[in-house]
Amino acid sequence: MTTTNEKLRVLAIHGYRQTDAIFSAKLGSLRKYFKQKINFVFVQAPHKVPPLESSDNDEEPSDIDVRGWWFNTENHLFKATEPSNLSVGFEESLAVIENVFKNDGPFDGVIGFSQGASFLSILCAMQQMKQSESIKFDFAILISGFKSLCQPHAKFYNEKINIPTLHIYGNSDRIIPEEMMKDLADLFIDSKIIVHDGGHYVPSKKLYYDEFFNEIYNTKFSPINNQT
Repeated sequence: MTTTNEKLRVLAIHGYRQTDAIFSAKLGSLRKYFKQKINFVFVQAPHKVPPLESSDNDEEPSDIDVRGWWFNTENHLFKATEPSNLSVGFEESLAVIENVFKNDGPFDGVIGFSQGASFLSILCAMQQMKQSESIKFDFAILISGFKSLCQPHAKFYNEKINIPTLHIYGNSDRIIPEEMMKDLADLFIDSKIIVHDGGHYVPSKKLYYDEFFNEIYNTKFSPINNQT
């Protein structure tokens, strides 16, 4: 039987124009399915996103207090498909993540959606490059993820990254081109890829995550690994 101590701790990083509460709701089914095996901890981006002018390129069509991790325009907007020399607010967001690892960690893994998954890819690279003393985790789940096209982030994509990852994305995504999501998945050496027929959202089907989560869980909590 699973004990309260035998749970994975997973940090959850929301997407652009979302919040920690919104992402928690999006992961509601997963939290229910894996409540005996996983504790999810949600973190919120520090930057408020300006009100919508159009919902075409936004992940959460709402004018409530929604957030973003960084912007690639001077007027604080973000579009994943546009290259930019800017990554406005990125350092502040990185500081938030580092503080969460210091104060609320350790974490076994991290899950991110869209811009949050892009951020997660950078955190994976930073860990491999030993660029942060506090950011340490063993696996990553990137949903609708993509490489950041911000020039200051290019250095994080110069070499393959060796950490177990699960990449999930839809072939009908109208926000992020499928080629961008596949390109990110190809950056990782130990990756599993699941492509669904939907669009830009967090799929709730347990079967997409079951094999990956169970493999991670069984590896950590197997009797052999717990021998003293």
